[in-house]
Parts: sequence; structure tokens; C-alpha cells
Amino acid sequence: MKASKPEWLRKRVVTGRVYRNVLDLLKKSGLHTVCQEAHCPNLGECFAQGTSTFMILGDRCTRGCTFCAVRQDVPLPLDGEEPEKVAEAVRELGLRYAVITSVTRDDLADGGASHFAKTVRSVKRRNPGTLVEVLIPDFMGSRRALEEVVGAGPEVINHNMETVPRLYPSVRPGAVYRRSLNLLRRVKEMDQRVVTKSGLMLGLGEGIGEIGGVFQDLRRAGCDLLTLGQYLAPSSVHRPVARFVPPDEFDRLKEKALGIGFKAVASGPFVRSSYHAGEMIKGLVERD
Repeated sequence: MKASKPEWLRKRVVTGRVYRNVLDLLKKSGLHTVCQEAHCPNLGECFAQGTSTFMILGDRCTRGCTFCAVRQDVPLPLDGEEPEKVAEAVRELGLRYAVITSVTRDDLADGGASHFAKTVRSVKRRNPGTLVEVLIPDFMGSRRALEEVVGAGPEVINHNMETVPRLYPSVRPGAVYRRSLNLLRRVKEMDQRVVTKSGLMLGLGEGIGEIGGVFQDLRRAGCDLLTLGQYLAPSSVHRPVARFVPPDEFDRLKEKALGIGFKAVASGPFVRSSYHAGEMIKGLVERD
């Protein structure tokens, strides 16, 4: 029997003029956002504040993670104009902090790394002073692909671990725990100035000791920022929620993470990897 959501997971829907303006802009430009594709519970709040997380490389993913609402299908060809479209959308929204993510594209030789790099450079060229965070796939462990993204100069590189090693085969088929961890380590080897970030979903069946183990692994890899949020099944065909984690447990986990050296931690039921992302890097990155 499916458990009903507890009171702390009930959220008021936010709309309004700014919200509609963001929707209109996205529709006009033909851009995708992870906010919409992943059924993010914060969509209304973020759109109403004039922000969104752009999702590049199309809207079809080559992997089939059991937690994700993004469509798994044969990808369409890349849109060569997408980097400039994202840059223009950032300008129209007046964003001072832009977050760019993507579907996973294992069908591409570089996993889409060069497209990421073009998008970052386009955003920076048309929006001087805007900071850029990229939330990237693992590029199948390719060092060259990662170098392409790091070389484009994003201030923050995010790659989510998502869950504990034991659950990878059932939660993230196609992903490898150590490969994701090594990606974050390599970013720091390539450029120490880049802020690295990762995140976990809780409520998938992980144990408290396993969570602590991931914290330690991330710190050893030099990860600076951490996000912790509640997993919510997008539909009945996705992996079911194993447990609803109470807010006070999120608070305790945040203190634990800060205690072992993370520079900033966002932890709570509605926290997602891009939620209030610009606030997390205050004091860590300075604008030109």
C-alpha cells in the first residue's frame, strides 16, 4: 500500500506574472528545463522568482535511472543553436547565476562535453559577470571530455552521486559509483579554482552509515558543496519511496556534513541540486 506524503512534504503551488513570463520564454525559445522534465516540486517557486535550470542536449536520455522522470528514448540530433539560445534566455531573465544541466548522451563520442563547453562560453560572452554552474553526466569516465568542460570556465561543476554504492545497480543502471567519484576528484586535479558540488537523494533505502560513507568519499575527492533532498517517485512506474525522511534528520545530516569539512550544505525535504544554487557559493566565488 502506498504511503501518503507527510505534512512536511505538502507545498503550496506558486504562480503569477513572472512564472508565466518564464514559461512563455522557454516555449518561445524551444528550450528545455530540468525543472519541467524532472517534475521538480520547486518549479513554481523558482519560475515565480524568474529562475530555472536549463537542460541541454535534448530531452531524451540514453540511460534508464529508476528514479528519474526524464524520458528515456533514442535521442534526437543536437540543436547547434542551443548554446546561443541558452545565452539569450539568461540575458532575458537577467540571471546573475545560471545553472545548466543535460540528459545523458552516451550515443555521442564525447558525451556532449563540447556542447556543454560551447553553451558555457556563449552564456559568459553574452552575459559578462554571470556565474555559471554546470550539472554534468559522467561522460563514461572520459578525461578528455571532462577537460573540455573544465576548460570552458564554469565556476561550479556539479555531479550528483544520487545514492549509496549498494543501491547503484537498482537505482542508477549504467552508472558506476567510483566513476562518478573520480570525476569530482579529477575536476580538482585539472583546476583547483573550480568549486565542486554533489548531491544525494534520501529515502531510496539507504542506511545512515552508508550516507556517512558517501560523505567521507566526497570529502576525500575534494568536493566542496553538498545537497541532500527527499526522493519523491515521479510516477507509479518509478522506484517507490522507501522512507520519508523527517526534517530534523536532514538537519542532523547537515551538521554532520559541515563537521567533516563541506564548505556549504543544503539539506531538507525539498532541496534539489540546483535549488537556491547561487546562494550556496557566496563567499566561495567572486564575480569579475
